[in-house]
Amino acid sequence: MDLFGTAGIRGSVRTDVTPELALAVGRAVARDAADETSAAPRNAEVVVGRDGRTTGRGLAAAVEAGALSGGASVRRLGVVPTPALAFASRGRHGVMLTASHNPPDDNGIKLFADGVEYDRDRETGIERRIAADAPPADWDAWGDARDESVLDAYRAAVVDYAARYGAPLDGLSVVVDCGNGVGALATPAVLRELGASVETLEGNVDGHFPGRESKPTPESLTALRRFVAEGDAALGIAHDGDADRIVIVDGDGEVVHEDTVLAVLAERYVRAGGAADPVVVTTPNASARIDERVTETGGRVERVRLGALHEGVARVRGDGGTVVFAAEPWKHLHPDFGGWIDAVASAAVFARHVAAEGLDGLRAPVTERPYRKVSVACPDEAKAAAMERLATALPEAFPAASVDTAHGVRLERPDGSWLLVRPSGTEPYVRLYAESEAVDDLVATARAVVEDAVDAVA
Repeated sequence: MDLFGTAGIRGSVRTDVTPELALAVGRAVARDAADETSAAPRNAEVVVGRDGRTTGRGLAAAVEAGALSGGASVRRLGVVPTPALAFASRGRHGVMLTASHNPPDDNGIKLFADGVEYDRDRETGIERRIAADAPPADWDAWGDARDESVLDAYRAAVVDYAARYGAPLDGLSVVVDCGNGVGALATPAVLRELGASVETLEGNVDGHFPGRESKPTPESLTALRRFVAEGDAALGIAHDGDADRIVIVDGDGEVVHEDTVLAVLAERYVRAGGAADPVVVTTPNASARIDERVTETGGRVERVRLGALHEGVARVRGDGGTVVFAAEPWKHLHPDFGGWIDAVASAAVFARHVAAEGLDGLRAPVTERPYRKVSVACPDEAKAAAMERLATALPEAFPAASVDTAHGVRLERPDGSWLLVRPSGTEPYVRLYAESEAVDDLVATARAVVEDAVDAVA
């Protein structure tokens, strides 16, 4: 089976993420949980949460039925941000029903154990359990179910954590565009508790996403950008449907590049960490500006495949390293807070740094070269062959560049520019990322190489 992509299971509720699949996943997770506890199987707990999508309630019910019939007990969290579900999964297992930034007719399943997303090996284990199609547990071994509340405890924990950084918000004006997602249940309240003056856009949770599309982009955030530019807010913050993504808008209404946000936070975590060898974990598509700021402040960067920050954190820790921050563009993991991606925590910490230094001050040391991301159509079945060709063709096209093929093909050139080519894990594309003072020329050359490789095998 091949259910999991780069961020759990995701797809159409009619053909991919169906109630039948949700039930099977629930039962498989219950068996996972039972295998890891020394107590009776029914004492293994699975927390279940969902975002605001209209299909979430039915899928959550199916997951609950599967988990109960697999012998675990279920704790229903209801509608919550994904990071709140992860927070609640500490010491037990968790299932989140969300398709993140996908359209409203999609849904998805993310799995957690002890506050950390399932890694690739665990996901493979779930696929094997589903394929085995084991029957339900005996009638007297089924678990029980009840409602549980986590939002108050989660919000309080974020407030306490963020207060360690930056400066008090003391009336800092912030506009939060929740996009009708579940971030509305956390970020505005957290910022207000920290002392900010908060105005909220699209703050009602609605799985139709009527205010804007769930994915926050410069194009979808026109209302937020205009609101900030025409007012006196110090910054704007936007989330996706489940609040694991964050976008920052400056006082002029312009979107701050996601890698600049990452570099700003990484630099400050390195400074604040006090570790002898502070490590920032990021992904191959992240900008060299991150390496520059981390290196300048005495840290180092380790890269891991897209969607596997938690695996990178575990690897560095296994080697005896200290991870002070882990992030890919738009998604941040705060290791001293928890092992999950958390855009609510990012909003709180970033706002506190803005209060201390101003957004312009935070950005000033970061070198922001022009950046492009391009998608080249490529059938899923042709991706492997295309990437095999590109592992040779791209270095031949850029002979002066150093080459890293651990996660796609990443080339770093002597002038500090770089490019990455990797297959999409969720769509029929090969992605091309590039950063350079002459980025259009770099993209044009690289795109021609990619298109030739795809044409040769598709």
